[in-house]
Amino acid sequence: MIRSGEKPVLEEKEKNGITFLSFPALEKTGMVRQLFSTRAGGVSEGIFSSMNLSFTRGDNKEHVLENYRRIAGVLDCDITDFVCSDQTHTTNVRVVGKEDAGKGVVKEKDYTDVDGLITNEPGIVLATFYADCVPLYFVDPVKKAIGLSHSGWRGTVNRMGAKTIELMKKTYGSDPADLLTAIGPSICMSCYEVGSEVAEEFLKAFPKETEQKEILKKKENGKYLLNLWKANYFIMKEAGVKEENISVTDICTCCNGELLFSHRKSQGKRGNLGAFLGLL
Repeated sequence: MIRSGEKPVLEEKEKNGITFLSFPALEKTGMVRQLFSTRAGGVSEGIFSSMNLSFTRGDNKEHVLENYRRIAGVLDCDITDFVCSDQTHTTNVRVVGKEDAGKGVVKEKDYTDVDGLITNEPGIVLATFYADCVPLYFVDPVKKAIGLSHSGWRGTVNRMGAKTIELMKKTYGSDPADLLTAIGPSICMSCYEVGSEVAEEFLKAFPKETEQKEILKKKENGKYLLNLWKANYFIMKEAGVKEENISVTDICTCCNGELLFSHRKSQGKRGNLGAFLGLL
């Protein structure tokens, strides 16, 4: 059981034997299907146990396909509706539509180096993947458009959240003040130690001393603890999202290694979690 705050930003749910996490703030719009997967309820074995959503880490392909079928069952869609990212820690965001349905699951992707996806077409479900990095969800209830982006430390320091919002503005005319956003389960500050070279990147990217104090904490060993949740929160606010429209997780992948895949916790021996978002 993952415990969140008294008024949870995320709710742990179960359907068809699948345990998953859901954002109430996004759910109540009534216009999206969304979840963040856990390790529970799949068929993969060993280090991939059991809801692994990666085809590229050495798992049995049929097991992964069955895991996607089970996620599709929770979302009331088909595996042919998924459109997957091709994550390489860039800030590249791709506009996708019905013609992309199934890519990354039942069809080959005809694109590379894509860490974010946006669409305004109902019926397809955006999918991005995690094992400590930060999932970013975007819902525009006015223009009826959505975005889903993967943001590790490189994506965060290069403002992946802002890049996604910029493309939604350009493509759909989205007003950042209308957006409902969510920062999903990922590694917490207490678990995320980084070297001085990464810390320097963040100090340059976030010049305000008030923000630096919340993003970085220097340790006695000369290394730093990095708060990706807070950094992405500042990026959302800076991009024009209203404070009350940003849902920030309090669930750490590394602290919850039994129910969530964590690259750091498992020393790389793991599968992938998935974030999913689609317009109804």
